Amino acid sequence: MILRERFSPTCFLSALGAGGLSVSFFMYLMFLVPHPTTPMATFEYIFQALEKGDYISFITAFSLVFIFAFALIHFKLLIWNTKQFLLYKKSESYKSLITSNGQISLMTLPLTYTMSINVAFVLGAVFIPKLWSIVEYLFPFALLGFAINGYFALKIFFDYFSRLIIKGDFDFTKNNNLTQMISIFALSMVAVGFAAPGAMSSNIIVNSIGIFFAIFFASISIVLIFIKIILGFKNMFEQGINIETAPSLWIIIPILTLLGITFIRLTFGLEHNLNATSDKPSLFVLTSTILSLQIIFGVLGYQIMKKLGYFEKFIKSNEKSALSFALICPGVAFFVFGMFFINIGLVHNSIIDKYSIIYFILMIPFIYIQVVTIKLFFRLYKKFSF
Repeated sequence: MILRERFSPTCFLSALGAGGLSVSFFMYLMFLVPHPTTPMATFEYIFQALEKGDYISFITAFSLVFIFAFALIHFKLLIWNTKQFLLYKKSESYKSLITSNGQISLMTLPLTYTMSINVAFVLGAVFIPKLWSIVEYLFPFALLGFAINGYFALKIFFDYFSRLIIKGDFDFTKNNNLTQMISIFALSMVAVGFAAPGAMSSNIIVNSIGIFFAIFFASISIVLIFIKIILGFKNMFEQGINIETAPSLWIIIPILTLLGITFIRLTFGLEHNLNATSDKPSLFVLTSTILSLQIIFGVLGYQIMKKLGYFEKFIKSNEKSALSFALICPGVAFFVFGMFFINIGLVHNSIIDKYSIIYFILMIPFIYIQVVTIKLFFRLYKKFSF
């Protein structure tokens, strides 16, 4: 299926959502499979967990299947979207896009490609034996990959922002939503990517480079949050929100997850190589604050979309909108950060015990959101017939 003029860069959100779902199943391995000598669950520890034959073995096997399945869907959709975009760039529709507010949607490309690096990293860690023994040789290539995506994210953003400042042609009548925050989403994804080698590398040079650029991209993201969220809500208060762009109210949820994980990784990275003292209670405060904000925006967004009839129009009916895939990322992000809240905020501070009954009870609402998100993804996947 060739879309050409009908293609939109927001279609990349389909690949992004599949990649996010793949990574979300890694959270079960990350926090349930013991890995005392490595900062993340690797093949060797995962294989040991499978051999035990207990409930953790079942969860591990279940997770591996879904990590692999959603990774395949992610790369399939990534290739499809890339081919469509290359054709779209030759169209008149693309020429119109780069002179409008919609130019910012091009940020979905570095956003999705950065997710691809994360998916590849997870696949390598869980399916390739002894990969962690050479991981220090891989971290520089990861930094290079994140740097390339970061460069293109900044290039797209500065091209867009400089055009607006020079020409003053931003259309505020079409800004009654939060879709402009896709730029922050992309920059936050790059930040959390850099934070991974910043937290896990034992080489102080690699560690420091990762930490610096994680702070660099996170700082830009935080500044832009204040600018774009104020402008977006101002226009929404004046004009009301457009029904098709209503899912943008949830975009702050994945942004908060990415920035939250970035700062958690920075905390451990600074402790790991730069001899900083870890402040466990601050991690409880950080995770609690982010989760609270996610719940507030989640409830607000759901209530507004329900009153607008968004779900009936764009989910349950045959009417298509590429922006519908923007609903996948918040569901994934809420689940992922829920796991961080339970394990880093609560268990790490000895508020609850790992593997206790209350531990698994607290996981239930986050797992429910994950299941609903998966069902929604396949409903949209079937509708769009990729």
